[in-house]
Amino acid sequence: MDSPDIAGADSVRERFARAARAERPDLALLCLLIGAEADPAVRAEGGKGVDGLVDAAQIELDRLTGLLPYAPSHTPAQWAHALAELLGGRHGFHGTPADYRRLESSLLNEVLRRRRGLPILLSVVWLEVARRAGAPVYGVALPGHFVVGFGDPRGEHVLADPFAGGLPLTGQDVELLVAGTAGTPLSEAMLQPAGPVEIVLRVLNNIRAWAAARPEHTDVQLWAVELSLLLPHHPARLRYERARLLVERGDFTGGARELEEYADMVAAMEPNAATVVRREARAARSRLN
Repeated sequence: MDSPDIAGADSVRERFARAARAERPDLALLCLLIGAEADPAVRAEGGKGVDGLVDAAQIELDRLTGLLPYAPSHTPAQWAHALAELLGGRHGFHGTPADYRRLESSLLNEVLRRRRGLPILLSVVWLEVARRAGAPVYGVALPGHFVVGFGDPRGEHVLADPFAGGLPLTGQDVELLVAGTAGTPLSEAMLQPAGPVEIVLRVLNNIRAWAAARPEHTDVQLWAVELSLLLPHHPARLRYERARLLVERGDFTGGARELEEYADMVAAMEPNAATVVRREARAARSRLN
């Protein structure tokens, strides 16, 4: 089935789709385009507004990078310490429980302004500044709590928690962190580097979860779903979520059509689920009468 016709909705989404499918996706750019999509004023200004938001944030990331001392021979522990001292110490980047209640905590441009955010967005700041400085750095998508790694993930490396200001993590710290957030034992697979598209999908998942808990923000949930569908890899069930949101927002015809398309897509593997979804589509159409 073809993707929903959302890539051409505006310049933000066109740029997001191109960036997501680039040979080397630009993590900072993708996160900043999410911020542009979230800001009606920026979207209203079109390309000029988007460029202004992106350029200002990239300049700030470059400025922060320039404050790191040039040290190509740093060990992983020294890189972790240098980033923690600069970002967590001198500039106060960290998170608090209250940040989980704010949409701004998932928007890179706002995190750079407020110096507060969710673990994954603070980690993006660490990743982008460290990368620009030449550090061997990577993201680690632990269940429920994103962190960064310095060095070789299969050799000498150090993990740090940007949410805690860049606090270095021992192996035991990581085990306790995973047990506390996910209730499961730490596995080797959890420690593998996360790619840019994987990180961006997780950012959008956080935004969807934030909006889903606030029924007055179905608009935010919808654009987060639609951006997720522009990524080269995404869960098929997002199509179902989009269809239901369309119905909830009053687009009964469009939502019913997409529910039927989703049912056709899953019918071979999940016939019972397809039957339920088709029933939802009929119910949506009946609301037109």
